[in-house]
Amino acid sequence: MYAPGSAPKPVVLFAHGFKGFKDWGHFNLLAERFAVEGFVFVKFNFSHNGTTPEHPADFVDLEAFGNNNFSIEMDDLGCVIDYVFSESEPARMGITDAQKLCLIGHSRGGGIVILKAHEDQRVKKIVTWAAVNDFGKYWSQQMMDDWRKQGVVYIENIRTRQQMPLYYQLAENYYANPERLHIPAAVKRLGIPFMIVHGTDDESVPYQSAIEMQQWNSQAKLLTVEGGSHTFGVKHPFEGTTLPADAEKVITETSRFLAF
Repeated sequence: MYAPGSAPKPVVLFAHGFKGFKDWGHFNLLAERFAVEGFVFVKFNFSHNGTTPEHPADFVDLEAFGNNNFSIEMDDLGCVIDYVFSESEPARMGITDAQKLCLIGHSRGGGIVILKAHEDQRVKKIVTWAAVNDFGKYWSQQMMDDWRKQGVVYIENIRTRQQMPLYYQLAENYYANPERLHIPAAVKRLGIPFMIVHGTDDESVPYQSAIEMQQWNSQAKLLTVEGGSHTFGVKHPFEGTTLPADAEKVITETSRFLAF
Protein backbone atom coordinates (compact mmCIF):
# COMPACT_ATOMS: atom_id res chain seq x y z
CA MET A 1 0.00 0.00 0.00
CA TYR A 2 1.23 3.50 -0.80
CA ALA A 3 -0.02 7.04 -1.31
CA PRO A 4 0.36 8.75 -4.69
CA GLY A 5 3.48 10.83 -5.14
CA SER A 6 6.20 11.62 -7.61
CA ALA A 7 9.32 10.48 -5.73
CA PRO A 8 10.23 6.80 -5.11
CA LYS A 9 9.39 5.78 -1.55
CA PRO A 10 11.14 3.69 1.11
CA VAL A 11 9.76 0.15 1.39
CA VAL A 12 8.60 -1.46 4.64
CA LEU A 13 8.02 -5.22 4.73
CA PHE A 14 5.93 -6.45 7.65
CA ALA A 15 6.31 -10.01 8.98
CA HIS A 16 3.48 -11.36 11.13
CA GLY A 17 4.03 -13.66 14.08
CA PHE A 18 3.17 -17.17 15.19
CA LYS A 19 -0.55 -17.89 14.71
CA GLY A 20 -0.74 -14.59 12.83
CA PHE A 21 -1.59 -13.54 9.28
CA LYS A 22 -1.26 -10.42 7.18
CA ASP A 23 -4.81 -9.14 7.80
CA TRP A 24 -4.88 -9.82 11.55
CA GLY A 25 -6.40 -7.18 13.81
CA HIS A 26 -5.34 -3.67 12.87
CA PHE A 27 -2.78 -4.59 10.21
CA ASN A 28 -4.83 -3.04 7.38
CA LEU A 29 -5.04 0.19 9.34
CA LEU A 30 -1.32 -0.13 10.01
CA ALA A 31 -0.63 -0.28 6.28
CA GLU A 32 -2.74 2.83 5.69
CA ARG A 33 -0.85 4.74 8.35
CA PHE A 34 2.55 3.93 6.90
CA ALA A 35 1.34 4.81 3.41
CA VAL A 36 0.30 8.24 4.66
CA GLU A 37 3.76 8.66 6.20
CA GLY A 38 5.37 8.20 2.79
CA PHE A 39 6.29 4.50 2.75
CA VAL A 40 5.37 1.65 0.45
CA PHE A 41 4.03 -0.83 3.01
CA VAL A 42 4.00 -4.53 2.14
CA LYS A 43 2.42 -7.16 4.38
CA PHE A 44 2.29 -10.81 3.41
CA ASN A 45 1.37 -14.25 4.68
CA PHE A 46 4.16 -16.71 5.30
CA SER A 47 3.60 -19.64 2.95
CA HIS A 48 3.00 -22.17 5.73
CA ASN A 49 1.09 -20.05 8.26
CA GLY A 50 -2.06 -22.17 7.88
CA THR A 51 -4.15 -19.75 5.83
CA THR A 52 -4.87 -20.11 2.11
CA PRO A 53 -5.55 -17.59 -0.70
CA GLU A 54 -9.21 -18.58 -0.52
CA HIS A 55 -9.31 -18.21 3.29
CA PRO A 56 -6.66 -15.58 4.12
CA ALA A 57 -7.90 -15.01 7.68
CA ASP A 58 -8.68 -18.59 8.75
CA PHE A 59 -6.42 -21.48 9.67
CA VAL A 60 -7.84 -24.02 7.24
CA ASP A 61 -4.54 -25.74 6.34
CA LEU A 62 -3.22 -27.13 9.59
CA GLU A 63 -0.92 -29.54 7.76
CA ALA A 64 0.92 -26.58 6.28
CA PHE A 65 1.03 -24.95 9.71
CA GLY A 66 2.49 -28.10 11.25
CA ASN A 67 5.12 -28.36 8.53
CA ASN A 68 6.25 -24.76 8.83
CA ASN A 69 9.73 -24.01 10.13
CA PHE A 70 12.11 -21.10 10.59
CA SER A 71 14.07 -21.71 7.40
CA ILE A 72 10.86 -21.66 5.36
CA GLU A 73 9.92 -18.30 6.86
CA MET A 74 13.41 -16.93 6.24
CA ASP A 75 13.20 -18.03 2.61
CA ASP A 76 9.68 -16.62 2.24
CA LEU A 77 10.88 -13.22 3.42
CA GLY A 78 13.83 -13.51 1.09
CA CYS A 79 11.45 -14.05 -1.84
CA VAL A 80 9.54 -10.88 -0.96
CA ILE A 81 12.80 -8.93 -0.73
CA ASP A 82 13.86 -10.31 -4.11
CA TYR A 83 10.57 -9.08 -5.57
CA VAL A 84 11.19 -5.57 -4.23
CA PHE A 85 14.56 -5.55 -5.99
CA SER A 86 13.28 -7.12 -9.19
CA GLU A 87 11.88 -5.40 -12.27
CA SER A 88 8.43 -5.49 -10.70
CA GLU A 89 5.68 -3.12 -11.75
CA PRO A 90 6.15 -0.79 -8.73
CA ALA A 91 9.88 -0.62 -9.46
CA ARG A 92 9.32 0.11 -13.15
CA MET A 93 6.84 2.85 -12.29
CA GLY A 94 9.31 4.53 -9.92
CA ILE A 95 7.11 3.94 -6.88
CA THR A 96 9.63 2.06 -4.74
CA ASP A 97 13.14 2.95 -3.60
CA ALA A 98 14.54 -0.50 -2.91
CA GLN A 99 17.75 1.00 -1.54
CA LYS A 100 15.70 2.15 1.46
CA LEU A 101 14.35 -1.23 2.53
CA CYS A 102 13.10 -1.67 6.11
CA LEU A 103 11.68 -4.64 7.98
CA ILE A 104 9.17 -4.80 10.83
CA GLY A 105 8.44 -8.09 12.56
CA HIS A 106 5.99 -8.97 15.32
CA SER A 107 6.68 -11.73 17.86
CA ARG A 108 8.17 -14.72 16.01
CA GLY A 109 8.25 -12.51 12.92
CA GLY A 110 10.55 -10.21 14.88
CA GLY A 111 13.05 -13.00 15.28
CA ILE A 112 12.82 -13.75 11.57
CA VAL A 113 13.53 -10.15 10.51
CA ILE A 114 16.56 -9.99 12.82
CA LEU A 115 18.01 -13.09 11.22
CA LYS A 116 17.19 -11.95 7.68
CA ALA A 117 18.72 -8.50 8.25
CA HIS A 118 21.86 -10.19 9.53
CA GLU A 119 22.26 -12.31 6.39
CA ASP A 120 20.96 -9.86 3.76
CA GLN A 121 22.79 -6.56 3.34
CA ARG A 122 19.94 -5.12 1.28
CA VAL A 123 18.06 -4.46 4.53
CA LYS A 124 18.83 -0.97 5.88
CA LYS A 125 16.73 -0.68 9.07
CA ILE A 126 14.63 -3.00 11.24
CA VAL A 127 12.10 -2.69 14.05
CA THR A 128 10.88 -5.60 16.16
CA TRP A 129 7.60 -5.62 18.05
CA ALA A 130 7.39 -7.98 21.06
CA ALA A 131 10.01 -10.19 19.45
CA VAL A 132 11.32 -13.54 20.61
CA ASN A 133 15.08 -13.48 21.09
CA ASP A 134 15.82 -17.21 20.88
CA PHE A 135 13.57 -19.73 19.13
CA GLY A 136 14.54 -22.68 21.29
CA LYS A 137 14.60 -20.83 24.59
CA TYR A 138 11.27 -22.07 25.93
CA TRP A 139 11.53 -25.71 24.85
CA SER A 140 11.91 -27.68 28.07
CA GLN A 141 13.68 -31.03 28.13
CA GLN A 142 10.39 -32.76 28.94
CA MET A 143 8.70 -31.09 25.98
CA MET A 144 11.56 -32.08 23.69
CA ASP A 145 11.45 -35.70 24.85
CA ASP A 146 7.69 -35.95 24.30
CA TRP A 147 7.89 -34.07 20.99
CA ARG A 148 10.62 -36.36 19.66
CA LYS A 149 8.78 -39.49 20.77
CA GLN A 150 5.33 -38.50 19.45
CA GLY A 151 6.49 -36.55 16.42
CA VAL A 152 4.02 -33.74 17.10
CA VAL A 153 2.84 -31.35 19.80
CA TYR A 154 -0.39 -29.37 19.71
CA ILE A 155 -0.74 -25.69 20.52
CA GLU A 156 -4.23 -24.37 21.24
CA ASN A 157 -5.35 -21.26 19.44
CA ILE A 158 -7.23 -19.48 22.21
CA ARG A 159 -9.27 -17.41 19.75
CA THR A 160 -10.42 -20.25 17.47
CA ARG A 161 -10.07 -23.19 19.92
CA GLN A 162 -8.19 -25.12 17.26
CA GLN A 163 -5.50 -27.59 18.28
CA MET A 164 -2.69 -26.58 15.94
CA PRO A 165 0.03 -29.16 15.23
CA LEU A 166 3.75 -28.55 15.32
CA TYR A 167 5.66 -31.47 13.83
CA TYR A 168 9.07 -32.34 15.20
CA GLN A 169 10.67 -31.23 11.95
CA LEU A 170 10.48 -27.68 13.37
CA ALA A 171 12.96 -28.58 16.10
CA GLU A 172 15.10 -30.55 13.65
CA ASN A 173 15.28 -27.52 11.37
CA TYR A 174 16.33 -25.30 14.25
CA TYR A 175 19.10 -27.57 15.52
CA ALA A 176 20.34 -28.32 11.99
CA ASN A 177 20.95 -24.62 11.29
CA PRO A 178 22.67 -23.23 14.41
CA GLU A 179 24.47 -20.39 12.63
CA ARG A 180 21.60 -19.18 10.46
CA LEU A 181 18.90 -19.42 13.14
CA HIS A 182 20.67 -18.21 16.30
CA ILE A 183 19.06 -14.85 17.12
CA PRO A 184 21.45 -13.77 19.92
CA ALA A 185 24.47 -13.99 17.59
CA ALA A 186 22.62 -12.08 14.87
CA VAL A 187 21.64 -9.31 17.29
CA LYS A 188 25.24 -8.89 18.43
CA ARG A 189 26.47 -8.55 14.85
CA LEU A 190 23.79 -6.23 13.48
CA GLY A 191 25.34 -3.01 12.25
CA ILE A 192 22.22 -1.27 10.92
CA PRO A 193 19.69 0.92 12.78
CA PHE A 194 17.63 -1.38 15.00
CA MET A 195 14.74 -0.51 17.33
CA ILE A 196 13.33 -2.97 19.85
CA VAL A 197 9.71 -2.33 20.91
CA HIS A 198 8.26 -4.29 23.82
CA GLY A 199 5.51 -3.99 26.41
CA THR A 200 6.28 -4.50 30.08
CA ASP A 201 3.13 -6.63 30.54
CA ASP A 202 3.65 -8.84 27.50
CA GLU A 203 1.83 -12.08 28.30
CA SER A 204 3.51 -14.15 25.55
CA VAL A 205 7.12 -12.98 25.26
CA PRO A 206 8.60 -11.57 28.50
CA TYR A 207 9.84 -7.98 28.47
CA GLN A 208 13.17 -9.39 29.66
CA SER A 209 13.71 -10.60 26.09
CA ALA A 210 13.90 -6.99 24.92
CA ILE A 211 16.28 -6.03 27.73
CA GLU A 212 18.59 -8.89 26.79
CA MET A 213 18.68 -7.86 23.13
CA GLN A 214 19.54 -4.28 24.02
CA GLN A 215 22.35 -5.62 26.23
CA TRP A 216 23.64 -7.74 23.34
CA ASN A 217 23.70 -4.72 21.03
CA SER A 218 24.19 -1.40 22.80
CA GLN A 219 23.55 0.50 19.54
CA ALA A 220 19.98 -0.78 19.40
CA LYS A 221 17.24 1.55 20.59
CA LEU A 222 14.81 0.15 23.16
CA LEU A 223 11.27 1.56 23.19
CA THR A 224 9.50 0.40 26.33
CA VAL A 225 5.69 0.44 26.34
CA GLU A 226 4.74 0.65 30.00
CA GLY A 227 1.92 -1.79 30.71
CA GLY A 228 1.90 -2.84 27.08
CA SER A 229 0.58 -6.26 26.06
CA HIS A 230 1.90 -8.61 23.38
CA THR A 231 -0.29 -6.95 20.75
CA PHE A 232 -0.22 -3.46 22.30
CA GLY A 233 -3.90 -3.45 23.17
CA VAL A 234 -5.27 -4.76 19.87
CA LYS A 235 -7.35 -7.92 19.45
CA HIS A 236 -8.67 -9.79 16.41
CA PRO A 237 -11.04 -8.97 14.88
CA PHE A 238 -10.49 -5.23 15.13
CA GLU A 239 -13.48 -3.25 13.90
CA GLY A 240 -12.64 0.26 15.01
CA THR A 241 -10.84 3.12 13.32
CA THR A 242 -9.23 4.51 16.50
CA LEU A 243 -6.30 2.54 17.80
CA PRO A 244 -5.54 1.85 21.46
CA ALA A 245 -3.02 4.30 22.90
CA ASP A 246 -0.23 1.70 23.07
CA ALA A 247 -0.64 0.68 19.42
CA GLU A 248 -0.77 4.34 18.41
CA LYS A 249 2.49 4.99 20.23
CA VAL A 250 4.19 2.00 18.65
CA ILE A 251 3.17 2.97 15.11
CA THR A 252 4.16 6.62 15.56
CA GLU A 253 7.58 5.84 17.00
CA THR A 254 8.25 3.08 14.47
CA SER A 255 7.43 5.36 11.54
CA ARG A 256 9.66 8.06 12.98
CA PHE A 257 12.54 5.64 13.44
CA LEU A 258 12.28 4.25 9.89
CA ALA A 259 12.15 7.65 8.19
CA PHE A 260 15.04 8.51 5.88
